[in-house]
Amino acid sequence: MAKKYGKKYLAAAEKVDSDKLYTVAEAAQLVKDIDFAKFDATVEIAFNLNVDTRQADQQLRGAVVLPNGTGKDQTVVVFAQGDKAKEAEEAGADVVGAADLVSRIADGWLDFDVAIATPDMMAQVGRIGRTLGPKGLMPNPKTGTVTMDVAKAVNDAKSGKVTYRTDRDGNVAVPVGKVSFDADKLAGNIKTLSDIVLKARPAAVKGTYVKHVSLASTFGPALNIDVTSL
Repeated sequence: MAKKYGKKYLAAAEKVDSDKLYTVAEAAQLVKDIDFAKFDATVEIAFNLNVDTRQADQQLRGAVVLPNGTGKDQTVVVFAQGDKAKEAEEAGADVVGAADLVSRIADGWLDFDVAIATPDMMAQVGRIGRTLGPKGLMPNPKTGTVTMDVAKAVNDAKSGKVTYRTDRDGNVAVPVGKVSFDADKLAGNIKTLSDIVLKARPAAVKGTYVKHVSLASTFGPALNIDVTSL
């Protein structure tokens, strides 16, 4: 069955040239101009990469702090004890705990955006891995969320840190801000993230690495981006 689009979406889509590859600067401005949501919509960039995610060495996963933030207030929890718990609290973590925090989450509480843990806490955190994992909340060394430097991890999370990873089809989709951002700030975030993705090209990839890139707001139509402008 064909998907039905509303009048506002169709009006926005008419302003998009589906045959054009927009530069980052052009796309950052246009995604703002055509947004029609009644709230401050999230802007997301999506890369389709020529990678075989069945191979471990072709899976991308990591994190980056966007220079202009994400426009979202992140609720951060930290699994830590003793001095590290105090360090996390002083850095601005919203909830800090050890076995008590593990129990709270095991009982169903998941009202947070980022989970950080010190390495010594991971045995306990592992008990709720089946709860955190599917939600993308499991602390991981590759994203800097399993660390002894909890203050930096908390500050990064609060300052606009985003994580990225390939799905099974080789796609990487990451929020890069809000439509309320100035276009140059959106472009700056896009450039920072793109640099990371481009530099993460697996050695085993032959030929074209980035097959397609698009930018869209929450409900808006996608804009095709010229890879050479990244």
